[in-house]
Amino acid sequence: MKQTAQRIFRQTLSALDIPVAIEKKLVRNGPVIKVAGGAVDLQKFDEIVAIAFGKASFAMAEGIASILAPEFRPEGILVTPSVPPRELAGWRIFIGGHPLPNEASFAAGRAILDRLACCGERALVFFLLSGGGSSLVELPLDPGASLEDFQEMNRALVTCGAPIEEINAIRKHVSAIKGGRLATAASQSMKLTLAISDVPEGRESALASGPTLPDPTTINDVERIARKHGLIAKLPSSLRAALGNHSIQETPKQNDPAFARSHFELLLGQHELMHAAHHACEAEGYVCLCDHTADAWPVEKAADYLLGVLRKQLKAVRERGQNRPVAVLADGEVSCPVTGDGVGGRNSAFALACVPKIAGENIAVLSAGTDGIDGNSPAAGALADGDTFDRAAAIGLSAESYFRRSDAFTFFARLDDAVITGPTGNNLRDLRILLAHPAAKLEES
Repeated sequence: MKQTAQRIFRQTLSALDIPVAIEKKLVRNGPVIKVAGGAVDLQKFDEIVAIAFGKASFAMAEGIASILAPEFRPEGILVTPSVPPRELAGWRIFIGGHPLPNEASFAAGRAILDRLACCGERALVFFLLSGGGSSLVELPLDPGASLEDFQEMNRALVTCGAPIEEINAIRKHVSAIKGGRLATAASQSMKLTLAISDVPEGRESALASGPTLPDPTTINDVERIARKHGLIAKLPSSLRAALGNHSIQETPKQNDPAFARSHFELLLGQHELMHAAHHACEAEGYVCLCDHTADAWPVEKAADYLLGVLRKQLKAVRERGQNRPVAVLADGEVSCPVTGDGVGGRNSAFALACVPKIAGENIAVLSAGTDGIDGNSPAAGALADGDTFDRAAAIGLSAESYFRRSDAFTFFARLDDAVITGPTGNNLRDLRILLAHPAAKLEES
């Protein structure tokens, strides 16, 4: 079943084709593109600008360039987490930092704001956004804040266990890029945002910290979140002072005129991810159920819940007189505060939390990031099954100890059960695949 889970995951990744998604969403007939429920005549604009950043930015940039070619060529800025496989004519390229911003992240932020400042009402700006954009492009709203300040802030945010919407609420309010501020930087221009989303449906303003969308979060939210997660003492002194004297600036809201000519279109998201995974499961002969309930739950609670759903699903199939394996699919992020100095991320931690819970059972669990990256590890995630606990014990590995040290990758690497894909060039949600054989136990967690 571990091999089956691996196949399902990799087939799901293969089905998520970014250029094809762009072709489906942007239908071009001559100079006219149908998108976001309307039509855009490219001939009516003096210039076309494209700003692409995130883990899927290269494929998105190639996709938009292909749609516009050969008559129209955008002037582009491309920000990626690694060196792209090839050059793109007409695009400036920056290699931003992830999960922490770097000098190139700040340089990209300055370049983007400078370019948007030149865009008037006869400019068409494509924003091509995907997950990971929050750190890849950055610039402080407070000119006195340094790169080191923002690295310290992001280090505290990504290890505190808060859900992504709360992390990004703080990021938005201290950034010149996030929380709708790129839209206000080109307030008079026509703006089309195309997105590949790694955030829950309906919360797209959290994607890359919502640089082109009205921000629903407020300064009060920032202060509440900082207190809730004990962040104030971990933040750089400049941000602590701003929180203390209530000098943080509010982000632009829905009524800001910059959003009057701004449109958002989702290219790939939760629906497309789960549809592809569901299809791959059924092709393997599994009775498949999708469950989104445990999104953003603490990792142990999510593991107990999803294993319970799997066992109930198996029981229901048996009661119908079927002798078929079952699968439960779940997406989204689990909450997993860093409690040690090990190597790993929330996906390998989820698989590790399952190890003692499925010991001796005919169950397999895969949890992996569709971007191919799990925390500070070189893996996308990890695999576990009913034999993992005993195999680990035989070579002196304690699941509890490795979990406590936030060292899940090392645990699974020793067992050759890390899921390694390398960066995928995409970034939807994390995917968890739980499989049960007909001979699995029926006890519910």
